[in-house]
Amino acid sequence: MSSEDQYGGTGQTRTRLPDSPADPYGPTRRAPRTPRSLITVVGVVVLLIAAIAFANQGPDTPTPPPTDNAPSTTSTSATGTTPVPGKNGTIPKGFAHDEQGAQSAAANYAVALSSDGMFDAARRRAIVQSVYLPDVAASRQSDLDKVYADQEFLARIGLEAGGKAPKGMTFISRVNPVGTKVEKFSGDTASVSVWYSALFGLAGEGSKNPVSESWYTNTFELRWLNGDWRVADFTQKDGPAPVGRDQAAASAEEMAAAVSQFGGLTYAR
Repeated sequence: MSSEDQYGGTGQTRTRLPDSPADPYGPTRRAPRTPRSLITVVGVVVLLIAAIAFANQGPDTPTPPPTDNAPSTTSTSATGTTPVPGKNGTIPKGFAHDEQGAQSAAANYAVALSSDGMFDAARRRAIVQSVYLPDVAASRQSDLDKVYADQEFLARIGLEAGGKAPKGMTFISRVNPVGTKVEKFSGDTASVSVWYSALFGLAGEGSKNPVSESWYTNTFELRWLNGDWRVADFTQKDGPAPVGRDQAAASAEEMAAAVSQFGGLTYAR
């Protein structure tokens, strides 16, 4: 069984570990800079073209009348509605019984199911019981316990028994949802996709699995039960991944400090 099949359960449910880069904390290659003289010449040419166009414009050129129509709401706009009235432990609960509520639930469940809490037996059980449907949680729990307790699997990602980070290291497994999309919705069932970036690895001096970033899209099959959305199953695929910027990677100390100092969010559509 590969690490991709192990990390995240059985069946269709799968969470893939990001590949570790060779040296993310090393110096990054920067693109060659354009000479300032060339930039200056291009800037002057652009200004000359703009000046000529302005001079040739007739004084009576009509301008389009202003419109009273407001721009349409885009798929990335937040609704502003309060997402949940409370929490079940650390996981939000009480999502609205509509498309917005299903999207909010899926985003928060993506965070919980990919958190470092899944590597701790007690926290893992609490997450599974809170997120999955009761009948699904019962069958999924034992499989997940076997996966996250597998010593070979833990060793490959640099963790000790019980999912503990080695001394002097900080284990990081955090998901940051970027957006959600309703694939299907019908009353008490919903299929929602969550696009997110993921941070995964060990921050610390001499880490062989330093923290790296990956991008995935999870599609959750949700069902309404007892006043809330619960997960029946989910699938995962890679990306879409953006082009990386020319930025120097943070040091191990900076990354560990950032994760410990910046708390997580409750996500809402």
